[in-house]
Amino acid sequence: MSYILLLIGFMLLIKGADFFVDGASSMARALHVSPLLIGLTIVAFGTSSPEATVSIVAALQENAGVAIGNVVGSNIFNITFVVGIAAFITPLKVESETIRKEIPFTLLASISLLILISDVTLQTVSQNLITRSDGLIFLLFFAIFLYYIFEVARNSREKGKQDNTESEIVSWKKNIVLTIGGLAAIIFGGDLVVNNATTIAYSFGMSETLVGLTIVAVGTSLPELITSITAALKKESEIALGNIVGSNIFNILFVLGAASVISPLAVESKIYIDVILMIVLTGVLLVFSRTNFKIGKIEGIVLVLAYVLYMTYIFIRN
Repeated sequence: MSYILLLIGFMLLIKGADFFVDGASSMARALHVSPLLIGLTIVAFGTSSPEATVSIVAALQENAGVAIGNVVGSNIFNITFVVGIAAFITPLKVESETIRKEIPFTLLASISLLILISDVTLQTVSQNLITRSDGLIFLLFFAIFLYYIFEVARNSREKGKQDNTESEIVSWKKNIVLTIGGLAAIIFGGDLVVNNATTIAYSFGMSETLVGLTIVAVGTSLPELITSITAALKKESEIALGNIVGSNIFNILFVLGAASVISPLAVESKIYIDVILMIVLTGVLLVFSRTNFKIGKIEGIVLVLAYVLYMTYIFIRN
């Protein structure tokens, strides 16, 4: 029964995120909000809403391993498998200066996470925790990132007004229902995923962190995978890559920030290797994006193989 409920939870997360993005994007366009702002905020954050819900619910239920593992595992999955598949479908051109700045910001956020979970090494304490103060630091960084995004999008605001034609009819009731209904599905689906994934993990002798890094991480990253593959098929490189980079920043700064403010998160020693690997892979993505300013098919294959090797490693490690 846990497997069926887990599947239902994932379906609710994916469809809920889809409805939420559609409804919120339509209302934003009707209010003449820049398309660039919609893409960098609503789409990226909307596809990350399953991670946010799962980690926050896990924090409320004191499942710190699932909360942290979900974020780290999702980011590794996004950087390797999602970008790799998208790049294999069509080479991802990194033309936008915004993306070039966002990838180093992702690297900075990842390094900040490593520092903030290293309490035992850096301080005279007995346990590694992401405390409420650490969470507030993450949220402060997130506020700075949002300020930057709004500044970038401000210049496109007039263009957003011009693109909104008189013939476009906005159904406010429909979009409000889609947005609220999507959010409700995400919250309920997140609760189902955390409860049943944890049950399955215990039945197989898996740790909370491992199930967060694998089952939950892949499941909550499906919206990013679908969005980036669709964008790649439509030759929209900036959306395919921007969605991933924006989602990863959101995952670390907002998701872990909000979750740890709700309840301090105990950090398992095993997660350190995963966080370091996430930093290394983000650095690799930065190098790939700076090489001829594109991520080609060969780089895509390398990234996918890296994820396969990572999955093999963590199952052996467990």
